[in-house]
Amino acid sequence: MTPSSSAQTDERVLYGSDHAVPGEPILTATDIKVHFGGVRALDGVSLSLEPGELLGIVGPNGSGKSTLLGALSRLTRITDGSLELDGQRYDRIRPAAVARMGLSRTFQTVRLLPRFSVLENVMLGADQPSLRGARSTSTWRSRGSEKHATDAAMEALERIHLADIRQANPADLPYGVQRKVEIARALVRQPSVLLYDEPIAGMSRSERDEIADLMVELAEQGLSQILVEHDIGMVVRICRRLIVLDLGKKIADGPSTDVITMPEVRDAYLGGTTHASA
Repeated sequence: MTPSSSAQTDERVLYGSDHAVPGEPILTATDIKVHFGGVRALDGVSLSLEPGELLGIVGPNGSGKSTLLGALSRLTRITDGSLELDGQRYDRIRPAAVARMGLSRTFQTVRLLPRFSVLENVMLGADQPSLRGARSTSTWRSRGSEKHATDAAMEALERIHLADIRQANPADLPYGVQRKVEIARALVRQPSVLLYDEPIAGMSRSERDEIADLMVELAEQGLSQILVEHDIGMVVRICRRLIVLDLGKKIADGPSTDVITMPEVRDAYLGGTTHASA
């Protein structure tokens, strides 16, 4: 799919791939609970993600959206419930092992290292040095592993059409491009599931449209994705299905255009009125 202009994006409804093979969900969360002391951040949330699906999750501030992504990626400890990725339980394993199973994510804040080039930043997603401890790309354990990481990073950059800026310093790039570089880093290990936590916050309309087009393109390639986002208009345009959270519970799950008009959703999230842009 060729990235479209802002005007083109606004005039059409974008959906995830129609070509995903039907069958068992690639990701399943069952009765997930996350309690922080007496606070029930998640209180029995269940969901499933189909192969190649682009699923939207919305809800008011404090509804549990980011906590849910943390639980799915194992960066947030769950109090109860079960998680399965491609048929394998993973609710008690380490986050690094989850990444090796094929689940990756981005964060609300772009986490690029300005002392590294775009290519080197993407290489850091390939496994060997952790982002927290990386001081230099010379920490790769062998020339072979470094070449593997370089090749994988180039493939990820080509996948999102940024190979031509591989030697650039990320600090010199527009914010929207920095976000794409972060997505490339999440793609470097070719995950089967990618989670996004508010990826377009602070972007211009044209930048938002480019990220939306990229997500749709990745869905058409078969990548399963979960999008947490406050821009309801964008979520409804690109996601066939929508889950709504409120106070740690799931209050709606279904086709986006149906969910967004439900009275309980309007009351919880839209203040009793439906956004015209949605």
